[in-house]
Amino acid sequence: MLGFLTARQAGLDDPLRLRRAESTRRVLNLELNHDRDVDRIHNNGINTIDIEVIEGRYMLSGGADGVIVVYDLENNSRKPQYTCKAVCTVGRSSQYVHRFSVETVQWYPHDTGMFVSSSFDKTMKVWDTETLKPAEVFQFEGNVYCHHMSPIARKHSLIAVGTKDQKVQLCDLKSGSRIQVLQGHRGEVLSVRWSPRYEHILATASTDSRVLVWDVRRASGSLFSLDQHNGDKSKASSEAVNTAHNGRVNGLCFTVDGLYLLTTGTDDRMRLWNSANGKNTLELYSGGKDCNILAWVPVVRPPDVEEEGTAAKGGSQATVNPAFEDAWSSDED
Repeated sequence: MLGFLTARQAGLDDPLRLRRAESTRRVLNLELNHDRDVDRIHNNGINTIDIEVIEGRYMLSGGADGVIVVYDLENNSRKPQYTCKAVCTVGRSSQYVHRFSVETVQWYPHDTGMFVSSSFDKTMKVWDTETLKPAEVFQFEGNVYCHHMSPIARKHSLIAVGTKDQKVQLCDLKSGSRIQVLQGHRGEVLSVRWSPRYEHILATASTDSRVLVWDVRRASGSLFSLDQHNGDKSKASSEAVNTAHNGRVNGLCFTVDGLYLLTTGTDDRMRLWNSANGKNTLELYSGGKDCNILAWVPVVRPPDVEEEGTAAKGGSQATVNPAFEDAWSSDED
């Protein structure tokens, strides 16, 4: 780090290089907190967790045993060492428990009174936290791999669902029905993620090695497909054209500001993409065969998307997909 600091002080290095070096150093030095533990409730592996954003206090977990647990993360004992207690459980004795593995759990973004779970038993359930009973159950023809609710949506209440089917299902919380299908993938849909910046933008990943970005208001198909070669066909085999990875794509994660999208694949690679135009930033992260966890550590970046009103100014402009030139704010604002 002294070398980075010296180079930065002398003006030889870009400030971003120092930030990345420090972020990398901190990530590599992460250790488990030995003062905090969590109640052991699940009998098998834990597939998914989610911490609500209202207070940051309650955590959901879903396991391969079909059990769902709600934990209280607050330290009420005020002691340095403590165990996070399970507040309530949808266990094997419950008539509403998932019959097979729970793949995804998610709190309702605006209220802890509701959460959603999806499972290999071909169902997605919307739960009342108070009663631990499902208020709505969506049935699908195949295993459900994932679902996601938009953290910012005000004009819709859609849940995107990825299943064994090639089609992405959009379920409406208000009507309790499946209202839209997105067709474009040629394999099972393994991951779905709404943009935290634009409420109608959705990214989906599949076993067909592709990542598609959609505007769900449009019926003409996806906006674009992420291409690891950025359109340079000379670098791609015929099978790898318009593919994000050389294998199944099993993970998606937007940055907090929504400007970038991080993807993971079974080719043991993570790639960073510009979410506005779908360009591969060519920042490649390589992992080992046992690398199966994706976490985003935000780094301050200059925005690549022009702010409103800057288009009239001089200077070069970044290429932006036309869909992102719409007025994204509410009509009432």
